[in-house]
Amino acid sequence: MSQSPSPVGVFVTPVTPLQQNCTTVWCTATMKAAVIDPGGSVDIVMGEIARRGLTLDQIWITHGHLDHAGGAAEMAEKSGAPIVGPHPADQFWIDGIPAQGQMYGLPEARTFVPTRWLDEGDTVELGETTWDVRHCPGHTPGHVIFYNAKARFAQVGDVLFKGSVGRTDFPQSDPDALVRSVVEKLWPLGDDVTFVPGHGPISTLGEERRTNPFVSDAALAGTRPVRAASGPA
Repeated sequence: MSQSPSPVGVFVTPVTPLQQNCTTVWCTATMKAAVIDPGGSVDIVMGEIARRGLTLDQIWITHGHLDHAGGAAEMAEKSGAPIVGPHPADQFWIDGIPAQGQMYGLPEARTFVPTRWLDEGDTVELGETTWDVRHCPGHTPGHVIFYNAKARFAQVGDVLFKGSVGRTDFPQSDPDALVRSVVEKLWPLGDDVTFVPGHGPISTLGEERRTNPFVSDAALAGTRPVRAASGPA
């Protein structure tokens, strides 16, 4: 029996010296695309969108850190696409993008005003696809993730990585909230869900629930290791 084609397409472009996973998703029925977390390399990402015959329809932001959101203003200006997200609790991070840019050698990074803020339980529509929004604070207070149930796919920003989790030593970070976000917002999506993290290789929720040294079932039943601070992730 042949498998039905996925309703969602995905390609990932590592951007900025911090190698953030700028993720382009699209509705395969309409070829409308959304760029998740355009931290930089705007022309490269838009060029690949055009090469694939896609139409850039929206810009989605998981959280307000420079490497995820620093190119959103430029992309919005060049494409006319609206900026959607993150949660308004990350306003202070967005306001601080120019200062972050000076710190990390990305002086072109700019602040912006989202067309639409997001919150727990919201949905975003892309062509014929519907994406669920989950508010997942911890790394930042306004972090959100995007999940498409039919494709069994999520983009989770800096909440969860293959073998690690997001840093929680920033202003308004909260390590306990991050664990709750993973356990209460991500695990219930299902072990079979493939996710793109904000940095590094893709994984599945099931693999991380089994093996992640910070948030696996076994780790949470014992003593969790301390996550070393490294970069904005």
